[in-house]
Amino acid sequence: MFLTAQDQAVMDRLADLGPALITRTRQWSEINSGSRNLSGLNAQKSALIEAATGLPADVTCHPLAPMREVANDGQVCDLETTEALSITVRPDAPVQVILTGHYDTVFGADSRFQSVVRRADGALNGPGMADMKGGLCIMLAALEAFESHPLANRVGYRVLMSPDEEVGSLSSAPLLAQFGRLGHIGMTYEPALSDGTLAGARKGSGNFHVVVRGRAAHAGRDFTLGRNAITAAARLADQLDRLNGQREDVTLNVSRIDGGGPLNMVPDTAIVRFNIRFPDQAAADWALSAVQAAIGSSGGDGLDLHLHGGVTRPAKPMNASQTQLFEAVRQVGALLGQEIGWKPSGGVCEGNNLFASGLPNIDTLGVRGGDIHSEDEYAWPDSFAERAQLSAAILIKLADGGIDGPAIRAAMEL
Repeated sequence: MFLTAQDQAVMDRLADLGPALITRTRQWSEINSGSRNLSGLNAQKSALIEAATGLPADVTCHPLAPMREVANDGQVCDLETTEALSITVRPDAPVQVILTGHYDTVFGADSRFQSVVRRADGALNGPGMADMKGGLCIMLAALEAFESHPLANRVGYRVLMSPDEEVGSLSSAPLLAQFGRLGHIGMTYEPALSDGTLAGARKGSGNFHVVVRGRAAHAGRDFTLGRNAITAAARLADQLDRLNGQREDVTLNVSRIDGGGPLNMVPDTAIVRFNIRFPDQAAADWALSAVQAAIGSSGGDGLDLHLHGGVTRPAKPMNASQTQLFEAVRQVGALLGQEIGWKPSGGVCEGNNLFASGLPNIDTLGVRGGDIHSEDEYAWPDSFAERAQLSAAILIKLADGGIDGPAIRAAMEL
């Protein structure tokens, strides 16, 4: 692989855009688009629609089904979300690329983390600067620059931008699966590590809620008639925690117990909430079986336990197809003077969903940064142009055959 003069012209164009990309991301970062903040999500959606006008396609809005959630009283309710956005360009081109990203963040409307500041070391500290408004910004810039290349007509692409990734992509999962089946490779814009390292193999993940129903009673007069849901929940939480260490690379995190009431009342409702991470389907099956056994041994004698939730993202191993794609991206990075490496991650993202639909993908093509999901989240300013160049160069090499997208996709079937 090598860069032609036409390729270099695209790289030069993106190099000059660095300050503008940072400015745009800063503006987006100061739009609060926490996953539950519908007005903020809609504001961010409007900003993305405006930014996409530089591409030769119309943006389509996709209404999403409500997300089902177990409330603190144990009732199952529906939560509305806003629309996903898609951009389709040249769907009949010989090489098809699926690009995805999310425009929600983990920081709610009431978060104190609402603005961007530049740290003493030059890093930009702000909500979504890395995860992943910076990623969406450079993705759109890379696509717009790619359109100026004379071989652009050889590659078609579909972009999907969703509002619910940070809460498990529960509503957008069907769209992710649908889009994933239409491409040869996928490109997702979670942030890379601070040094540019990519996430390779990813564990799978599931979110679960056990509703515990007991019997209310007066804590003094009728204590023995009560069946305490809180203590039953605590016993179950202990059993679940004891599953850690029983199978390699399987972790179970009990994150919260909701419920309870007045101090003079035996509580009749509690909810145990937990997450499971696993390296493969066999490990997921083992974990689910162990959870069911723990629940089964915790019921009876006036206590009823019901499990809700499930696996939201299957595991994403480094199979032959993934290895081919990562090696190709390493070569593209070398053309740009960027050293590309990767390592396993316990985190999950839309890349897991795309892989489950049969699409090989790189899912950390966003800006370089760190401390995501905290008020210390940051992005390095020089990574905006740098990472946009990497994405544009990948697209160019898919167009000129330097990367054989159809062959990489075909390796998923072996």
